[in-house]
Amino acid sequence: MAFSRRYDWHFPPNALGELLARKQAAGRALLDLTQSNPTRVGLDYAREAILAALARPGALVYEPSPRGRPEALGAIAEYYHGLGCPLDAAQLFLTASTSEAYGHLFKLLGDPGDEVLIPTPGYPLLAYLARFEGLRAVSYPTRYSEEKGWSLDLEVIEALVTPRTRAVLAVSPNNPTGAYLKPAELGALDALCTRHDLALVVDEVFADYAGPTAPPPPLRTAAGRTRCLTFVLNGFSKMVALPQVKLGWVAVCGDVDLAREAGRRLEALLDFYLSVAGPVQHAVQRLLAGREAIQRQIVARLEVNEAWLHSQADRSGHGRVLRREGGWYAVVELHDTLDDEARVLDLLERWDTLVHPGFFYDFNRDGFVVLSLLPPPEIFQAGAAHLLSVQPK
Repeated sequence: MAFSRRYDWHFPPNALGELLARKQAAGRALLDLTQSNPTRVGLDYAREAILAALARPGALVYEPSPRGRPEALGAIAEYYHGLGCPLDAAQLFLTASTSEAYGHLFKLLGDPGDEVLIPTPGYPLLAYLARFEGLRAVSYPTRYSEEKGWSLDLEVIEALVTPRTRAVLAVSPNNPTGAYLKPAELGALDALCTRHDLALVVDEVFADYAGPTAPPPPLRTAAGRTRCLTFVLNGFSKMVALPQVKLGWVAVCGDVDLAREAGRRLEALLDFYLSVAGPVQHAVQRLLAGREAIQRQIVARLEVNEAWLHSQADRSGHGRVLRREGGWYAVVELHDTLDDEARVLDLLERWDTLVHPGFFYDFNRDGFVVLSLLPPPEIFQAGAAHLLSVQPK
């Protein structure tokens, strides 16, 4: 049997996965500092209101619409109006998730063998999604300094553009570094994409979660701020902390003629799938209206865990916490000579503590771990104390 070459990579069993499986089979209670599922960290959801929104009678009627229900699109447009962006509902297209949105945009923008530029460090899913659509993901670097935090290396991005490049992807704030795009960076990317006839894709799923070192004010959306063809992504997974309801969207912006043509083609593509469920479309307005209550809880959790992490790192002298402008993750740089795999295996073996090694996000050297700031403080503090205070064997 011959399978698609899109799936020609091989993932042999690795030491961390095998050790984790043994711990789970033995029923060990883990200090899981990779947990980023908001429904699993003890938040207080408005259960009755959420369930009522998803059980509206209109959901019993099948009303297929490639772009999405007008009421849902209008409610999302109002969200952008609240950010000072006069986005029209006609510029919005619903998807079942931001991951699906990436897949559709890769189909829209490239042919097999074409390239998209993606940030590193960054979430590894983007490269796989590009590969599944027959595209090649080319990484561009972001740089860190104590004075400026994370920033784009715009000269390298320019140098990476080839005749087969079709789009530049940016994540604001980035996963996992937490860096927002700065207005000057967005302007430079806009100019680069305009110059080379490229699309700009900006993923803003963490944009509502500004951290203590966010630039004043953080760039909450790129929508309406560019001349090049621009696709802005967001969704309910983070915005309302409901990844299971499966709703994302694409805002098509920039050059009016290009945006109109891209929208026409995207609508035809979405019509082949019709993947967005009716109940969530009927619930959009109510779920958006209730987002602030859950967002306040999440921001409070992030701040408590991050403040404790900074104080512990300062006392231990074993590492430093890098600047987080937004998002749900902390990046910790460790002051030792261990490689990433040895460190995470030691933490899991001796202390039942699970963290993400830096290489999972393509950090360019050993010495980094990524921690979710979402776990309950008692779990987060116990696990982070092992990371920062215990010297591995």
